[in-house]
Amino acid sequence: MTWLVTGGAGYIGAHVVRALLQDGEPVVVLDDLSTGQSDRVDPAAAFVQGSVLDRGLVRKTLREHGVTGVVHIAAKKQVGESMADPLLYYRENVEGIVALLEACQAKGVDKVVFSSSAATYGLPDVELVDEDTPGVPLSPYGESKLIGEWVLRHCERAYGMRSMLLRYFNVAGAATPELGDTGVFNLIPMVFERLEAGERPRVFGGDYPTPDGTCIRDYVHVADIADAHLVAARALEDGRPGATYNIGRGEGSSVLDVLRVVGEVTGRDTTPDIVERRAGDPARVVAKVDRIREGLGFSAQHDLRSMVESAWAGWQQRHP
Repeated sequence: MTWLVTGGAGYIGAHVVRALLQDGEPVVVLDDLSTGQSDRVDPAAAFVQGSVLDRGLVRKTLREHGVTGVVHIAAKKQVGESMADPLLYYRENVEGIVALLEACQAKGVDKVVFSSSAATYGLPDVELVDEDTPGVPLSPYGESKLIGEWVLRHCERAYGMRSMLLRYFNVAGAATPELGDTGVFNLIPMVFERLEAGERPRVFGGDYPTPDGTCIRDYVHVADIADAHLVAARALEDGRPGATYNIGRGEGSSVLDVLRVVGEVTGRDTTPDIVERRAGDPARVVAKVDRIREGLGFSAQHDLRSMVESAWAGWQQRHP
């Protein structure tokens, strides 16, 4: 079958395209290049430049390339930006998935893998977050992802579509240096940026109820994220019913843990400046990953050091 990957020129999308192609699947990429880069698109994939909001273009793409399944990654994804401009996020993320699914329904495409987010959970007060933890998102970004899940579930009941909803946690690393994260919105690239500027990394809050006082998160390698999408796509091909899965390692790393590993990998001094907490940061968010391991046989394979090493290789290539 042929998979359409929306957002396939972005950081996560390019890794998913790579995984599908390496597994022998024909792939079509749809990306408006607002944040993606055309040179990330594997030459083995067909490329269509445009937005999922362009209903005519999406229908044409599905028809002309014989698409039989969709991996929907295209979205705006910055929490702070969503707070400042919520209408942008509801238009791009909510109207975007509605437009995409209208085209899928019209063309008989009934298999969807949806890139959702742990942001749908909000501030879960639990040791491990499982898929049944109530979703109380704190931002328009998190809400837009949760609404996308609702839309897909209703489409399952109404139209017989099957969808895999993948809620992934803190993504890091790169499969190859050229596919590294070009944004500076996540902890590891933010630390790299400070070090390159000759400044100390900043830690937002050192008095959380955790062993070292800093926030704990579940970091997962982007190559594992891509493999999870592949496994989910294969399950839909095999006729499996739709489901919701966390994608993480099931292990927590504190901010100071990450800084220690960054220091070991880069050889730089990562002694931080402790500054005030950021509003809305929970002390601990770590995934429970039993469901996807038992249901799809998937487990993340890369550890934190692998994430930092691969991210640093990509950073050095972009900042020689």
